[in-house]
Amino acid sequence: MRVYLGSDHAGFTLKARLIARLTELGHEPVDCGPTELRDSDDYPPYCLLVATLVVADSGSLGIVIGGSGNGEAIAANKVHGVRCALAFSVETAQLGREHNDANVLSLGARMYDEDIAVSLAEAFIATPFSGAERHVRRIALLSGYEETGELPPRREDVAATG
Repeated sequence: MRVYLGSDHAGFTLKARLIARLTELGHEPVDCGPTELRDSDDYPPYCLLVATLVVADSGSLGIVIGGSGNGEAIAANKVHGVRCALAFSVETAQLGREHNDANVLSLGARMYDEDIAVSLAEAFIATPFSGAERHVRRIALLSGYEETGELPPRREDVAATG
C-alpha cells in the first residue's frame, strides 16, 4: 500500500522510523517532507500535501506527525475528501479505519514513545473499513455537509416533519 507521510520538526524522527518500518512491511512509503530537521518547519505545508496526495491517489493512506498530532489532524482535515483520525491507542487507530474509513492518521510524537507510535500506524494500515451500514450512513452525512455546507437533519428534525 502507498502511504504518504509528512511531519513538522517534532515529528521528523518518528517519520523516518515509520518510513523504515513501512518499507520492511512491504508498503510503499512516500516522504512528503521535510527532508531535513529544521526547528522552523511548520506542519501545515507537509500535512496539506499528504492529504492532497491521499485524495488524489485512491486506495492510498497518509500519516501526519507532529508534537501532539492535533494541529496536524486539523490541517489534514481541511482537504476535501480527507478523514483524518488522531490516534492515542491501538484501538482508536483501528476504529478510525473500521468505523470512520479514515484515510489519514495523525500521530503525536511527544505523546507516546516511538514503539507505541509505530504500533498505532501498523494497526491503522492493517485495519479495513467495516462497511457497516451505520458507518456508511454517518460518513455520507459528513460528505453531504462537506459538499453542500448544509447541516444534515437531526433526529428531532426528522421526527417533527415525519
